[in-house]
Amino acid sequence: MVKKVKKISPRKQKKNISQGRAYIQATFNNTIVTITDLKGDVIAWASAGSSGFKGARKGTPFAAQTAAENCGKFALDQGLTQISIYIKGPGSGRELAIRALRTIGFQILGIRDITGVPHNGCRPSKKRRI
Repeated sequence: MVKKVKKISPRKQKKNISQGRAYIQATFNNTIVTITDLKGDVIAWASAGSSGFKGARKGTPFAAQTAAENCGKFALDQGLTQISIYIKGPGSGRELAIRALRTIGFQILGIRDITGVPHNGCRPSKKRRI
């Protein structure tokens, strides 16, 4: 009888990467945390929605903290120790997500805000006719 060889999916394999980047996208409705290596390949990701929060609770700082913890624990298992943090968006979970990554045990090399700034704003509405 032939035994089937069980293959480990690429997600489960340990990668042993020491440095990486953490991208925190904090909107008013949700917070998404993505951890990548220096090339940009995703190691782990989590959001407030994937962490079990629904509706208006996804935009809270506690949901952002939980998402960062879930993402960070998986990245620690992959061997990641040092991260640079890139923050984008005006959401309320920005600071707590950074603190959560710090308390997990990551050495933070730098924090950078990459929030987009409008150059000339939106197009104005058409003129009012009476």
